Amino acid sequence: MAQLELDHLTKVFDDDGTDIIAVDDVTIEIEDGEFLVLVGPSGCGKSTTLRMVAGLETVTSGDIHLGGKTITKQRPQERDIAMVFQSYALYPHMSVRQNMSFGLEESTDMTQDDIDDRVTRAGELLGIPELLERKPGELSGGQQQRVALGRAIVREPEVFLMDEPLSNLDAKLRSEMRTELQRLQEDLDTTTMYVTHDQTEAMTMGDRIAVLNDGELQQVGTPLECYHEPANKFVAGFIGEPSMNFFELDVDGDELVGDDFTYALSPDTKETLGGAASVTLGIRPEDIELVGDAEGDHDFAATIDVVEPMGNENSVYLGFSADTEDTFVATVGGMKQVEAGEEVTVRFPEEAIHLFDTTTGEALKNRSLELTEPNV
Repeated sequence: MAQLELDHLTKVFDDDGTDIIAVDDVTIEIEDGEFLVLVGPSGCGKSTTLRMVAGLETVTSGDIHLGGKTITKQRPQERDIAMVFQSYALYPHMSVRQNMSFGLEESTDMTQDDIDDRVTRAGELLGIPELLERKPGELSGGQQQRVALGRAIVREPEVFLMDEPLSNLDAKLRSEMRTELQRLQEDLDTTTMYVTHDQTEAMTMGDRIAVLNDGELQQVGTPLECYHEPANKFVAGFIGEPSMNFFELDVDGDELVGDDFTYALSPDTKETLGGAASVTLGIRPEDIELVGDAEGDHDFAATIDVVEPMGNENSVYLGFSADTEDTFVATVGGMKQVEAGEEVTVRFPEEAIHLFDTTTGEALKNRSLELTEPNV
């Protein structure tokens, strides 16, 4: 195990004389034994970053340090790193045991008995000891994924790299494998970089999340920090499902003024705006309250457009007028009876709103983590 550091890492591809910046000056420190998730939309540079750490892509500029040693120019086989790919990449003519053994046989001078012992222990750890003599074609997708993980585990590397390893599984199995991966990483206590475009995986699995967009690092923080205290509008909109609602408003004295509503500001909130002439107000769907009657400056009339029942909760899409195509979403309890076409009052509590600079997207005000419910 060791600390992994990405130091101003940049990757530029040459596309017929045009420079394409895939990764732009990314700096991240991953602590010994930490599970860090790289998350972002497709094409944002996640997999390219991972491949540079693995040595499968050259580094244009910057350095990679592992355990205090620079490995930027080392060949992949010289790095004490194991990678799990999106495709299982198993040899179909080999048994599970042979697939898991192959890398050790080719790259180490371990005896066959020692290799067999290590494979057997990995099979028991993954819950597949009875599958070691089967061929990949006889296994389910989840079992094949365990074999691919086992092939990495037997290496006993300093770092695991995982490139969307669960993307080929169905929703139920993905959920189960997320839990198993977390348990496995805690048992092995190996430094891990995990790439996904699925923010649910990022929120549920990572000790910390690194959010990328267009090759640039947007924020590194715990899941709760990225959710409740996003660094900018992009992070706020990307992390969370359903996404945060956004409203562009002009600053007019102590109020935010838009086409559909006017939002009064307290002195403390007003102070966070600096000299901004316009801001984007953001609010999470679960923070929007459906109330009986308007009672204050933060209550507004709205009409329900669509209701999506999810069982434990309802996603309620609303508009400020019945004929608008611009809707926002509120999340309410599954037992709350709401119907399309119903006129309601929505409340945007001031302590729950986020404010972003409309020009830069930078966060001016976030809800405080101290205001979230404490552990009980």
